[in-house]
Amino acid sequence: MNYRSSLVLAAVLAGATPLASAADINRGQELQQENCMNCHDDGVYTRDNRKIGSLSALETQVRRCELTLGLQWFDEDVADVVAYLNDAFYKFK
Repeated sequence: MNYRSSLVLAAVLAGATPLASAADINRGQELQQENCMNCHDDGVYTRDNRKIGSLSALETQVRRCELTLGLQWFDEDVADVVAYLNDAFYKFK
């Protein structure tokens, strides 16, 4: 592959990344309903003393739960659940 072809390929891949990584809130809700609700209800997200204080903390907690349950989610699945929870409950920027 020549230099110009490499640049074109890099530009195409870079342009495709935001679309490929866009979170699917509806899929996140499905995953949350199918898995997270086995351990707790939505009250854990809305309680006064909730421990999640940022978007990164929310992702860390979703990953912790995913590992605890042995779900072996893809990064996209985690991102979808985080996006759903943030949209529905947390409202972090």
